[in-house]
Amino acid sequence: MEDINEELVNPTDKRIFAISTAFHRGYSVDKVWQMTNIDKWFLNKLYNVFKMEMRLSYVIFFIFISVYLCGLSFYSKCNASNVPTDLLRQAKQCGFSDRQLAMCIGSTELAVRTHRLDAGISPFVKQIDTVAAEFPAFTNYLYTTYNAVEHDIEFDDRGIIVLGSGVYRIGSSVEFDWCAVRAIRTLRDQGLPTVMVNYNPETVSTDYDEADRLYFENISLETILDIYDVERSRGVILSMGGQTPNNIALPLFRQNVKIYGTSPESIDTAENRYKFSRLLDEIGVDQPLWKELSSFEAAADFCEKVGYPVLVRPSYVLSGAAMNVVSTSDDLANYLTQAADVSRDHPVVISKYIEQAKEIEMDAIARDGEMVMHYISEHVENAGVHSGDATLIHPPQDLDPQTVKRIEEATSKIGRALNVTGPFNIQFIAKNNEIKVIECNLRAARSFPFVSKTTGIDAIEIATKVMLSIPVESYPDPALPVDYVGVKVPQFSFSRLSGADPVLGVEMASTGEVACFGHDKYEAYLKALISTGIVPPKKNILFSVGSYREKLELLPSVQKLSAAGYNIFATTGTADFLAEHGVSCKVSSCIAVTRKVLKMAF
Repeated sequence: MEDINEELVNPTDKRIFAISTAFHRGYSVDKVWQMTNIDKWFLNKLYNVFKMEMRLSYVIFFIFISVYLCGLSFYSKCNASNVPTDLLRQAKQCGFSDRQLAMCIGSTELAVRTHRLDAGISPFVKQIDTVAAEFPAFTNYLYTTYNAVEHDIEFDDRGIIVLGSGVYRIGSSVEFDWCAVRAIRTLRDQGLPTVMVNYNPETVSTDYDEADRLYFENISLETILDIYDVERSRGVILSMGGQTPNNIALPLFRQNVKIYGTSPESIDTAENRYKFSRLLDEIGVDQPLWKELSSFEAAADFCEKVGYPVLVRPSYVLSGAAMNVVSTSDDLANYLTQAADVSRDHPVVISKYIEQAKEIEMDAIARDGEMVMHYISEHVENAGVHSGDATLIHPPQDLDPQTVKRIEEATSKIGRALNVTGPFNIQFIAKNNEIKVIECNLRAARSFPFVSKTTGIDAIEIATKVMLSIPVESYPDPALPVDYVGVKVPQFSFSRLSGADPVLGVEMASTGEVACFGHDKYEAYLKALISTGIVPPKKNILFSVGSYREKLELLPSVQKLSAAGYNIFATTGTADFLAEHGVSCKVSSCIAVTRKVLKMAF
């Protein structure tokens, strides 16, 4: 941090890191207290963590000096086993993860774990006392700690571990919690003992009566391995908690953890852009043109070759953030200059962006590569709006049968090629009956609860049984009426966030969603919008429409509203267009004044 004094005096979400930086720069607890007014009790606890980090660093420094004086290779002598057992135990009791220890001593997480286990240092499982010590606690609320001498429970059940989604945030929300809960309930219905790992007390999966055992722990390689070992678990289900559990699938597999469902090697193939692209080419499934580039010149050449617009994403940014649609070479230069250091260390991924294309969601379940159930939903918004922000319709109402057939064929090919067992989700774009794959996730997606509730066929129950080799009926008949449609709409918090940009794009922005049902898509959509808090206009409607094509597309709806007696207001350009097409409207003076002020300001 450049100005830690500013961060210390004025609280932001980076303040805890500013305190750490201050300690590293020699600030005392008293000085930090004077600048932050944080209670010294807390600051002293943080300072203890800092001192432990320094002790670990000194150990490596002294090893380096000793090795140097003896004329030996430092890297051949510096490893996790050099850390004294007592110091390692104290560091774990202080809260250091294996990964943090590895960073401090220049080793690896698994090397630290191996040394720790060899030294007999493992966490103990303790119960959370929910009765304030008035009575003996028998709850299944558990946590792991190194500040104990014995376990509070016995480990005889060998339960199946289900990984939750963790903290609620944009991109990982209640939809994945629903999936985890349905998996737990399906297992319990089959008489199987269950273990839930999650660290968000606001979830249903952390209710006391959902799982046989509940660990309030973070979803990380170290934590899951520790719980898996102490529980002597039969296996782990990680396809219900979203992307966080999926990220540790391969490391868990390499540590001989039993993973139910699709092989982590197949998960890695779907997650790795190069491997998945090669797979699609081999099985004859189309995809948008893309390339990873490490120089501005190469990026510009690729964009000229495929044609604008393109989708640009810095590859070092996690969770799909910082993506942008670029329409001209000047925009490309500005974006790459501002948002990315384009180099071999920080390449950018550029994909051809297909305009006016429809995005389609495929949720499916397969057993040994053969599909046993699938659900197709269509997006209302064109491709380019994040699937978490899009309006979803199921069953699809406007898809060409040929498009549906091609999507089913492509999904079947991908399922076989990856030998999927369990849930998976594929996002397609379609234009002129030509389909292309955007991405494939070998896990439950946020649309699984919606399609399950719309059809009455529980996708997670089927997927859970498939992963545990329990017989299921393939393609059960939902028996949906002809006049039955479900629509899921996003809910946003723009009005509560100062400076938020309400324009939807490739980065997810919604903080909730609502699904409603109706006799047709219009009824279901209107119900869902009202449920999110949107109040339908009673007499006045303002239109401000962008391109000429969009104005033409909206014209019939405006004409119907005008005929229904609504007063139509519009900005200057839109008003001129509507007047030319016989729609009586008024130019909104407040909008005109606002535009004039903005032009003067910029």
